[in-house]
Amino acid sequence: MTESPAHTDLWPAPLASGAVDATVTVPGSKSVTNRGLVLAALAAEPGWLRRPLRSRDTVLMAEALRALGVGIEEGVGPDGTGEAWRVIPAGLHGPATVDVGNAGTVMRFLPPVATLADGPVRFDGDPRSYERPLHGVIDALRALGARIDDNDRGALPMTVHGAGALDGGPVEIDASSSSQFVSALLLSGPRFNQGVEVRHVGAALPSLPHIRMTVDMLRAAGAQVDTPESGGEPDVWRVSPSALLGRDLVVEPDLSNAAPFLAAALVTGGRVTIPDWPERTTQPGDALREIFTAMGGSCELTEAGLTFTGTGRIRGIEADLHEVGELTPVIAAVAALADSESVLSGIAHLRLHETDRLAALAKEINELGGDVTETADGLRIRPRTLHGGVFHTYEDHRLATAAAVIGLAVDGVQVENVATTAKTLPDFPELWTGMLGSVAGATTVPSA
Repeated sequence: MTESPAHTDLWPAPLASGAVDATVTVPGSKSVTNRGLVLAALAAEPGWLRRPLRSRDTVLMAEALRALGVGIEEGVGPDGTGEAWRVIPAGLHGPATVDVGNAGTVMRFLPPVATLADGPVRFDGDPRSYERPLHGVIDALRALGARIDDNDRGALPMTVHGAGALDGGPVEIDASSSSQFVSALLLSGPRFNQGVEVRHVGAALPSLPHIRMTVDMLRAAGAQVDTPESGGEPDVWRVSPSALLGRDLVVEPDLSNAAPFLAAALVTGGRVTIPDWPERTTQPGDALREIFTAMGGSCELTEAGLTFTGTGRIRGIEADLHEVGELTPVIAAVAALADSESVLSGIAHLRLHETDRLAALAKEINELGGDVTETADGLRIRPRTLHGGVFHTYEDHRLATAAAVIGLAVDGVQVENVATTAKTLPDFPELWTGMLGSVAGATTVPSA
């Protein structure tokens, strides 16, 4: 586990004085925004991204694409309402430097794009980014004809020597540590001379909903994608070479970022509505409806959005979270407040995320008096009476929101570096305290 840096900023997590009753407008999806930016940058014509998420990860993606020559104009949409970004494709060029921060989407999605640039593109980022696996993308691009200097680390920093084009074709990768390895190759595949055929070899793929999201967005942009779902071989995806359409894309709310707010309804026995929850989506966060219902709440999807209602009782759960691992921190926080044991499995790959999330969750919940043990592929959580204390976040946005959930029911929880939530959820503290201001009655919490 990465050591938590010494931050002096401690945020007192608010204790809920009663049942919440709020409508919380969650900002747009990071996953959709960053995929949309890449596809728009590779399109044959300009396009729009409406209601994009503006956060550290998406700003890093936009700045990286600008460094490669893409035009991104920020303003209002073509109908004059709401924030929208106009993306104007251009010839990609180096030399350029890309700062990935600690964004998995930037560090993995852009090296294939950089192979299409004319000139060298250097990738660098936060210290933690050097520890995150990138070998799947690097090895695959080399097999497809790219030249990459990484000093044989399989990780950042590195330089992609773009030649203006890439042959593409068939390639085998082990994406068991990150589904983003597959998405990275598929997103740029239409621009490769032969397209790309990605064959996953190795242990089970995590986070399959994110690959389905990539495939759906590619098809919406005009790409031909053959997948296992359409009768192909298991774990093989084929993208044909083609021009991509410029789209007018409306970004869905980030359903994974809705997790702490829905958890608040469960923990306080209250009610929270998330507007614009889609009827159909590939976002992993949609699984919250089933998971939190199993833990003791109920939900209703209407034209107003998704309304989740808690009863004040939280049940433990046995859940395989392999496909929805990013939801684990908040689910673990709720489980620590349940009335029976929980076993969360299928999430060994979380040890390779922003931090080792399994070790961090066990350590931090236990230091508040909890009883959490790591298993080979997850966590066993036995409820205990918790007490206040400092909850370290290890520069991980989802650990910070998990700490806030525990703080609803446990007095004196102090969250280290809550500002790290800006990675995907800008102004989280304001949204959170606004929601809790609704304890005395219903209110609407506007999006930041």
